[in-house]
Amino acid sequence: MENNKNKMITRRALTMMGIFALAILFMFSRFVYIQASKEVQDVDLQQLLENRWTQTVALEGERGNILDRNGEVLAEEIPSYTIVAVLDDRYDSHVENPSETAEALSSVLEIDREFLESQLSRDSVQVELGPSAKNMSYETKEKIEALELPGITFREDPRRYYPKQTFASHIIGYTERDMSEARMGLENSLDEYLQDEPGSIEYQKDGKSRRLANAEEFIDEPKNGSDVVLTLDSRIQTAMEQTMNQVDELYEPERMMAIVANAKTGEILGMSNRPSFNPNEYENIENFTNFNISSRFEPGSTMKIFTLAAAIEEGVYDGEDTFDSGTYKIYDRTIRDHNQGEGWGEITFNEGVQRSSNVAFSIIAMEILGPEKLYEYIDKFGFRTPTGIDLPNEIEGGSIAESYPIDAATTAFGQATSISPMQQVQAATAIANDGKMMKPYVVSEIVDAASGEAIKKTEPEIAGEPISAETAEQVREIMETVVTEEAGTGQPYAVEGFDIAGKTGTAQIPRESGGGYITGNGQNIFSFIGMAPASDPEVIVYVAVDRPQLEGYQLGNEPVSMIFKQIMEQSLQYLNIAPSEEDELQNEPVNNVVISNLAGENIQEAEQVLEDEGIQTIILGEGESVVAQSHEEGSTLASQEKVILLTEGKAEMPDITGWSLRSVQQAAALLEIEVEAEGIGFVIEQKPDYGKTLENVKRIAVTLGDEELEEDSEEEEEEVIEEGTDEENEQNFIMD
Repeated sequence: MENNKNKMITRRALTMMGIFALAILFMFSRFVYIQASKEVQDVDLQQLLENRWTQTVALEGERGNILDRNGEVLAEEIPSYTIVAVLDDRYDSHVENPSETAEALSSVLEIDREFLESQLSRDSVQVELGPSAKNMSYETKEKIEALELPGITFREDPRRYYPKQTFASHIIGYTERDMSEARMGLENSLDEYLQDEPGSIEYQKDGKSRRLANAEEFIDEPKNGSDVVLTLDSRIQTAMEQTMNQVDELYEPERMMAIVANAKTGEILGMSNRPSFNPNEYENIENFTNFNISSRFEPGSTMKIFTLAAAIEEGVYDGEDTFDSGTYKIYDRTIRDHNQGEGWGEITFNEGVQRSSNVAFSIIAMEILGPEKLYEYIDKFGFRTPTGIDLPNEIEGGSIAESYPIDAATTAFGQATSISPMQQVQAATAIANDGKMMKPYVVSEIVDAASGEAIKKTEPEIAGEPISAETAEQVREIMETVVTEEAGTGQPYAVEGFDIAGKTGTAQIPRESGGGYITGNGQNIFSFIGMAPASDPEVIVYVAVDRPQLEGYQLGNEPVSMIFKQIMEQSLQYLNIAPSEEDELQNEPVNNVVISNLAGENIQEAEQVLEDEGIQTIILGEGESVVAQSHEEGSTLASQEKVILLTEGKAEMPDITGWSLRSVQQAAALLEIEVEAEGIGFVIEQKPDYGKTLENVKRIAVTLGDEELEEDSEEEEEEVIEEGTDEENEQNFIMD
């Protein structure tokens, strides 16, 4: 029995030992597994340790810039600063006197002192001081730092900035200040290219989050966004914005539109609207619509250009043939010329074009060309379809009237049918470019930030060939007479020194309800589309002003011509297009001079070389050698033009009386200062005054004008009124 008991104890002991052995074996196997796999119940121990002892810091890239064709920055990412006030007295630097600190800050930030004091008196470790103390510039930060206020610190954040303020705003668009969202324009439509890709840096740390000595770093480099280069020319766009601001102030129109295009390529060199906005202050935007591409309206008589082109192309137009002006019956309707249907008696069709006769174009549409052919050319000139310009929200083509017999006649002279300004500009390239109609575009290329290589490039594209080169030339010749001939409605749009081909337009505006059109002085859309030089156009300019506030004696063409002439003149000058020979300096032969690179040359020698060629030389600075020059190497200048040379040393303000705005801007660009201009014409007042040092000067202010020219224009205006050549009261047709 004792034996059996011992055996039982032995078996139990062996069983227990076996169990312990199995448990130890299991635990050992588990340890080996954990050591090998670094996982416990789906928990990655290696990752857990790395997370505990590894610090990851985000590395932000930069959003791409938007640039003009010459590399000037239109949109960029810059640092901004937010005030953070430390209130906790456990910190060495904290706000000690909330009242005095609030008083000092309010003088810089223009924030209510009581609000600041209440914020600075809160029971908190630190506080921010409201929207006006955020997104501050470096200059504002410096002013506050100079106050040496205890506890006032700054946090640096990136923000989007538009250095030219109200400048092509509907094209560029805007983002939120912190770039968290792209809101409109190219900022939005090209966000995938402009947006950066963040990176990171990882390193080992100790229990107190300090970097370990000699710890290995793992860096994932951030990628900056691509740069977008536009076809816009900042010099042309600036002239456009300044002049439109002046007209906006003088005439307070409902809206304005202006476009400048390269006639050969379709590149948009300038485009603007009013109302516009400053994208740095996007909270105050009143108008989000780019009227040039997103709206359509009855074009008025600018449409006559394309009716004329269709008739010439079909070989049915005889400009010397005559017709009876005044009125024209189509079934039960009567079309009247814009001088209340009085007309000018029996005149030629060429004179009908010059006088902008509605009757002439109704006869062309109904009897000479025919409605079917007219609508065929409406299609060829692209008026039914969008242009396809590389901007968001282009309207879906024109609204073409063709339901009633009279529609062909009214469409021929620009009523009942509605199209966009950009459609008109695209169609006009066919007239300017020997029949080849060019697709408009504003994005020249998209450039990779790392390699500097273009990842997308836009090439000029022919959108159609509605007419022949011969037809285009003939149309331009007739359009030129609209500006040059005594009967022409385009006389106010003449630009001294250049041959302009163009056409005026006065469109009626439909009533919102009840049918018909609104009436009254200035209650029209006044427009002009012109191209120059007329014989071989390089530039097309379209301007439209909607319902300007006019006095009884003022004409609708005044605000339009003010914008057109300034933009066209500046565009031709900036593009180095020489004036017409017959207008050159009392008909003397033009002595064209090609400018070389004068940088580093002795200033006296450089001046002598230019003066020997008949070029006026302006020297800024006291140095002995040329540092920079106003015209790029290879530029062609005519006799008596100005070249500005910059040397070392202090520069004094020259006497710029009589200078063009272009010359002032060239001088300012060399000195890296801004220009504030008012008026049109040539400089009649300047600040700083002649002889003043330009050291620390940040802005030149000029007033432009010409008293003699103003007197002449008033006399011409009276003659125009007496002869009845203005289209202000144009009535395209009136029902009997």
